[in-house]
Amino acid sequence: MRYQRLRILVLSLISLIISPYACLAEAEIKNNTARIGIYLPMTGVDAAFGQSEYSAIEIAHKLRPGVLGSTIELHFFDTKSEDSLASNAADILIKKYNVHALIGGTPDDKILPGSIIAEKERIPVVYPIVTYPLATQNNKYTFRVCATDSLEAKAAAALAYEIHGAKKAAIMIDISQDYAFNISNIFVKNFIERGGRIISATYCQPEDKALTEQISAIIAAKPDILYLPNYPDEVVLACKSAIESNLSVPILSSSKAQTSELIKKGENFVEGVIVPGHFAREAVTTDIAKQFIETYEKATGDRVTAIHALSADSYFLLLDAIERAKSFRGYDIRKALSKTKNFKAVSGTISMDSNGNAVKEVVFNQVKGGNLEYLTTVNP
Repeated sequence: MRYQRLRILVLSLISLIISPYACLAEAEIKNNTARIGIYLPMTGVDAAFGQSEYSAIEIAHKLRPGVLGSTIELHFFDTKSEDSLASNAADILIKKYNVHALIGGTPDDKILPGSIIAEKERIPVVYPIVTYPLATQNNKYTFRVCATDSLEAKAAAALAYEIHGAKKAAIMIDISQDYAFNISNIFVKNFIERGGRIISATYCQPEDKALTEQISAIIAAKPDILYLPNYPDEVVLACKSAIESNLSVPILSSSKAQTSELIKKGENFVEGVIVPGHFAREAVTTDIAKQFIETYEKATGDRVTAIHALSADSYFLLLDAIERAKSFRGYDIRKALSKTKNFKAVSGTISMDSNGNAVKEVVFNQVKGGNLEYLTTVNP
């Protein structure tokens, strides 16, 4: 009798452990719906990013509105460009709306409060455009579809050394930006490992009115290429000083400079500047990319950009993971995401490394005649 009571107690405890999943699965079958939560800044300083991301996710949802026989419901939360609201958003989307996965984030995010909640609740989150290298570290439920700053810098070093044949490089870094230091360190390490040398390192800051002194030092060092991983304003100023001082080597910047401001403010001074990016329509090869581009541009009248492509990829990748997992459980989706290999996405072919980072090729564009034109694709 005692054994029987113990057996009943053990079985009761097991049922308590698995019952949330059993109930959830039953609800999914009954309602025939699955839920993805989206938390993005639709207002505030980062509103342009959030609005672009959401518009792309909506089109992706129209193209593929369901998975495993269930309709996908999108539940949205405006973070108003505030980190604290990102945490609240993830919490509300998970606990109130019972979402099975999350999409969120902006390019400059370093602290990802949404990930803390997602990790605690064991709900996977996919970031379209968060490039900060450490963003996914120690977060088993956090993934991204964009190339990290680290991957970009490795690709830049490969482009400089292998494609341009540069053996000597100069770098100019904005000392006010941790981003510039971090990405330049990775570039330097990889350029040297390939056999190159860094022969000049100069610094600038936002309040500089001219960079003549720095450019003169670079000219004296006689580099084969100048690496300029700064934001658009600093890149424009450096290019202006380079032209005025007759520096005639290729200039390679970072994806942070790939904005309309670079060309608008730089005018003829930035002609020829090379910038890595996350997407180039000329490099599109996948069927889903062609379908998404055609549908998005017809629906909105706008050209597809990297932000649109990566946001759509976040949605498509989640559905692919759910399909491979044959489950809506957070743990199962996370496991499938971690095993992603050669997923044919809008921005290219994506695999995942052990830290939830996308492993993919990096496209490079070049300023030509006032436009950014596709140059090449590099596999670092």
